Amino acid sequence: MKNKSIVPTQRERVMREDDFIVSKTDPRGIITYCNPIFIEFSGYAEAELLGAQHNIIRHPDMPRAAFKLVWDTIQAGKEVFAYVKNMSKDGGFYWVFAHITPDFGPGGQIVGYTSVRRCPKRSAIEAIAPVYAQMLAAERAAGAREAIAAGTQVLLDLLAKTGKSYEELVFSL
Repeated sequence: MKNKSIVPTQRERVMREDDFIVSKTDPRGIITYCNPIFIEFSGYAEAELLGAQHNIIRHPDMPRAAFKLVWDTIQAGKEVFAYVKNMSKDGGFYWVFAHITPDFGPGGQIVGYTSVRRCPKRSAIEAIAPVYAQMLAAERAAGAREAIAAGTQVLLDLLAKTGKSYEELVFSL
C-alpha cells in the first residue's frame, strides 16, 4: 500500500540510457518480481516491494485517468505504452517510458502483468507533463466522483485536436 506520509520533492532521478526497470505483478497489481534497477530507483528494499501494491511508487502528479487507461487496456488483454512519473521512497521522482503487457496462463486467462520501463526522451517528458497537469487539474476541479471522466475528457480532447490515436500520440513524443 502506498505510504501517504511520503512528501514529494523536486529531486529527480534520471534513468541511464541502458537501464531497464522490470516488475511483474499478479492480476490485482501485487508485485511478485522486481529487478535490481527497480529497487534502485524506487528506493525501497526488495522485501518492501514484494507483496506490495504496484501503486507504492505512484506519484501524486499522475492523473487517475492515466492509470484507468492503463488498467482498462491490460485487463482487456492488450499491451500499453505510457509515460509515467513515479515517486521514490524518499519523495524523489523518476520518469519512465513503460511497456506493460498481460501475462496469460495455459487457459488463456490473465495471470499477471509485466512492466518494462526504459529511459524516456526529455522532449517526451516536456510534452506529456503539461498534459498530465491539465488532466490532474480537471480531475481536482470535478471532484472525486467525476475525476476520472474529467481527466479522460482532457486526453480525448487532445487526441481529437491532434487527430491521433493514443498510441500514435505516445510514439510521436
